[in-house]
Amino acid sequence: MILDLNIMLIAGPWQVVIVVIAIVLLFGGKKIPELMKGLGSGIKEFKNASKEDPKDDAEK
Repeated sequence: MILDLNIMLIAGPWQVVIVVIAIVLLFGGKKIPELMKGLGSGIKEFKNASKEDPKDDAEK
């Protein structure tokens, strides 16, 4: 049962191609760099927030 579920979660190359084509059709080629830039800045902000020292929060 668990093996069947794991096989279903693996994305093959055709599934990735289909998802990429769907994203390009939905957002357009010019909007994708803006979306990636926003995603990258969000990840960067999350990493910076998780690196903060918990002692700083206790003192405030």
